[in-house]
Amino acid sequence: QVQLVESGGGLVQAGDSVTLSCTTSGFAFTNYAMAWFRRAPGPEGEFVAAIGWLGSSPSYADSVKGRFTMSRDNAKNIVYLQMDNLKPEDTAMYYCAARFAAISTSAGQYRLWGQGTQVTVSS
Repeated sequence: QVQLVESGGGLVQAGDSVTLSCTTSGFAFTNYAMAWFRRAPGPEGEFVAAIGWLGSSPSYADSVKGRFTMSRDNAKNIVYLQMDNLKPEDTAMYYCAARFAAISTSAGQYRLWGQGTQVTVSS
Protein backbone atom coordinates (compact mmCIF):
# COMPACT_ATOMS: atom_id res chain seq x y z
CA GLN A 1 0.00 0.00 0.00
CA VAL A 2 1.44 3.32 -1.10
CA GLN A 3 1.54 5.95 1.59
CA LEU A 4 2.84 9.50 1.77
CA VAL A 5 2.22 11.09 5.15
CA GLU A 6 3.07 14.71 5.76
CA SER A 7 3.72 16.09 9.22
CA GLY A 8 5.17 19.11 10.93
CA GLY A 9 2.65 21.78 10.04
CA GLY A 10 1.03 24.13 12.49
CA LEU A 11 0.46 27.73 13.46
CA VAL A 12 3.58 29.86 13.53
CA GLN A 13 4.49 33.53 13.47
CA ALA A 14 6.08 35.42 10.64
CA GLY A 15 9.82 34.95 10.70
CA ASP A 16 9.63 31.54 12.34
CA SER A 17 11.00 28.29 10.94
CA VAL A 18 9.21 25.00 10.43
CA THR A 19 10.35 21.69 9.01
CA LEU A 20 7.82 19.50 7.23
CA SER A 21 8.38 15.79 6.81
CA CYS A 22 6.88 13.37 4.32
CA THR A 23 7.21 9.75 5.37
CA THR A 24 6.68 7.31 2.53
CA SER A 25 6.15 3.60 2.07
CA GLY A 26 4.90 1.12 -0.48
CA PHE A 27 6.97 2.18 -3.48
CA ALA A 28 10.60 2.23 -4.56
CA PHE A 29 11.45 5.58 -3.03
CA THR A 30 14.93 5.85 -4.53
CA ASN A 31 13.46 5.59 -8.04
CA TYR A 32 11.18 8.54 -7.51
CA ALA A 33 11.56 12.28 -7.67
CA MET A 34 9.79 13.99 -4.81
CA ALA A 35 8.15 17.38 -4.64
CA TRP A 36 6.27 19.72 -2.37
CA PHE A 37 3.25 21.66 -3.56
CA ARG A 38 0.99 23.98 -1.64
CA ARG A 39 -2.54 25.23 -1.93
CA ALA A 40 -3.87 28.31 -0.25
CA PRO A 41 -7.64 28.89 -0.15
CA GLY A 42 -8.68 29.02 -3.80
CA PRO A 43 -8.55 26.76 -6.81
CA GLU A 44 -4.89 26.94 -7.73
CA GLY A 45 -2.03 24.99 -6.23
CA GLU A 46 1.56 26.07 -6.43
CA PHE A 47 4.81 24.25 -6.96
CA VAL A 48 7.17 24.75 -4.03
CA ALA A 49 10.20 22.47 -4.45
CA ALA A 50 11.34 19.23 -6.02
CA ILE A 51 14.28 16.91 -5.61
CA GLY A 52 15.65 14.07 -7.68
CA TRP A 53 16.47 10.63 -6.37
CA LEU A 54 20.09 11.55 -5.70
CA GLY A 55 19.05 14.48 -3.57
CA SER A 56 21.32 16.97 -5.29
CA SER A 57 20.36 20.38 -6.70
CA PRO A 58 16.72 20.70 -5.67
CA SER A 59 14.50 22.99 -7.70
CA TYR A 60 12.58 25.79 -5.98
CA ALA A 61 9.82 28.20 -6.80
CA ASP A 62 11.05 31.78 -6.93
CA SER A 63 8.71 32.66 -4.08
CA VAL A 64 10.56 30.36 -1.67
CA LYS A 65 14.10 30.37 -3.05
CA GLY A 66 16.59 31.25 -0.35
CA ARG A 67 14.10 30.55 2.44
CA PHE A 68 13.09 26.90 1.91
CA THR A 69 15.37 23.89 1.69
CA MET A 70 14.26 20.50 0.47
CA SER A 71 16.17 17.32 1.26
CA ARG A 72 15.63 13.59 1.30
CA ASP A 73 16.85 10.63 3.31
CA ASN A 74 16.88 7.61 1.04
CA ALA A 75 17.67 5.29 3.93
CA LYS A 76 14.50 6.33 5.76
CA ASN A 77 12.28 7.04 2.72
CA ILE A 78 11.54 10.54 4.00
CA VAL A 79 11.66 13.95 2.40
CA TYR A 80 11.88 17.18 4.29
CA LEU A 81 11.05 20.79 3.65
CA GLN A 82 12.80 23.21 5.95
CA MET A 83 11.02 26.55 5.83
CA ASP A 84 12.80 29.57 7.25
CA ASN A 85 11.73 33.20 7.55
CA LEU A 86 8.12 32.26 7.01
CA LYS A 87 5.73 34.88 5.70
CA PRO A 88 1.93 35.13 5.95
CA GLU A 89 1.73 34.40 2.23
CA ASP A 90 3.27 30.98 2.91
CA THR A 91 0.02 30.01 4.63
CA ALA A 92 -1.30 26.97 2.77
CA MET A 93 -1.89 23.25 2.86
CA TYR A 94 1.41 21.61 1.94
CA TYR A 95 1.43 18.34 0.01
CA CYS A 96 4.24 16.01 -0.87
CA ALA A 97 4.13 14.11 -4.12
CA ALA A 98 6.14 11.42 -5.89
CA ARG A 99 6.93 10.96 -9.55
CA PHE A 100 8.79 8.08 -11.13
CA ALA A 101 12.16 9.19 -12.49
CA ALA A 102 12.85 12.89 -13.18
CA ILE A 103 11.54 15.89 -11.30
CA SER A 104 8.83 18.13 -12.66
CA THR A 105 7.36 21.40 -11.49
CA SER A 106 3.92 20.41 -12.81
CA ALA A 107 1.49 18.89 -10.34
CA GLY A 108 -0.14 16.89 -13.10
CA GLN A 109 3.07 14.92 -13.57
CA TYR A 110 2.92 13.48 -10.06
CA ARG A 111 0.89 10.36 -9.50
CA LEU A 112 1.38 9.77 -5.78
CA TRP A 113 0.19 12.30 -3.22
CA GLY A 114 -0.10 12.71 0.49
CA GLN A 115 -3.06 14.16 2.36
CA GLY A 116 -1.31 17.39 3.26
CA THR A 117 -0.32 19.30 6.35
CA GLN A 118 -1.52 22.81 7.11
CA VAL A 119 0.92 25.63 7.72
CA THR A 120 -0.53 28.89 8.97
CA VAL A 121 1.72 31.91 9.37
CA SER A 122 0.39 34.80 11.41
CA SER A 123 1.71 38.33 10.97
